[in-house]
Amino acid sequence: MHYWHFGFSFGVNRRQQISVILNQHMISLCSQILPADFCLNFKNIMSGKYPSFITRTHSQPLHHARLSSGTITNGFRKGPRKSLWRSRVLSSEAMQAVQYLKLSKSCPERLNNVVATRLSRLLKSDLVDTFAELKRQNEFDLVLLVFDYMRKEVGYRPELSIYCDMILMLGKMDLVQEAEKLFLELNKEGLEPDTRTYTEMIGAYLHSGLMEKAMETYELMKASGCDPDKLTLTILIRNLEKASEKELANTIKEECVRYVDFPEKFLEEVARTYPKKG
Repeated sequence: MHYWHFGFSFGVNRRQQISVILNQHMISLCSQILPADFCLNFKNIMSGKYPSFITRTHSQPLHHARLSSGTITNGFRKGPRKSLWRSRVLSSEAMQAVQYLKLSKSCPERLNNVVATRLSRLLKSDLVDTFAELKRQNEFDLVLLVFDYMRKEVGYRPELSIYCDMILMLGKMDLVQEAEKLFLELNKEGLEPDTRTYTEMIGAYLHSGLMEKAMETYELMKASGCDPDKLTLTILIRNLEKASEKELANTIKEECVRYVDFPEKFLEEVARTYPKKG
């Protein structure tokens, strides 16, 4: 047993020596015909180690994804992932129309020429974008010009949202009569005023200090089946209190129970956002 044990040990050591010699010969042969990187990996394999393309530390992962609040990155993407949502960008034609209108507004002759040569070439979507951009820049006279041009176009279809924008703008300019005309034209155009339309008209009256007209429109709004929303009620309460119309303001507050969920919380928010002065 003792001799067999040492003989077995001797045999194992001998086999290991032979294996090492063969590995060295194979590595030497590979180095003559294969690239150096492959030979290094082959040498690591023969010595019981993993090749370099398999062994990686935690600081150098093959594919690493990190999740954070609103940011997603990985090993194949540089920087945070861009949002899928894109804001609408004006076309070059719409941008040129806006610029030419602004440059020509002081000269009626040039302005008419711009309308004939620029606006007439715009697609409907570009024309609406031109209208919206001029409104954003508070170019009210040009907005009125584009609005009138739109209504004269062949195949014109009125849109309630554009009328609401116009009533809001005219109210800010204290052109209440013009706003009233547009409001009355809705029925002729086959449009029914909605909550926003009534709210913009109420706001136009309040901006000009016409409290009775504002309350009449508010009653007409409810009679037509349009329920006032939080914006309607906020505008009324704020302006009536500002004008020292406490009874009317209290009436609106009492009606909040019918139109607003959690009316007490809503009124507290209005009072906190628009505190009384004096």
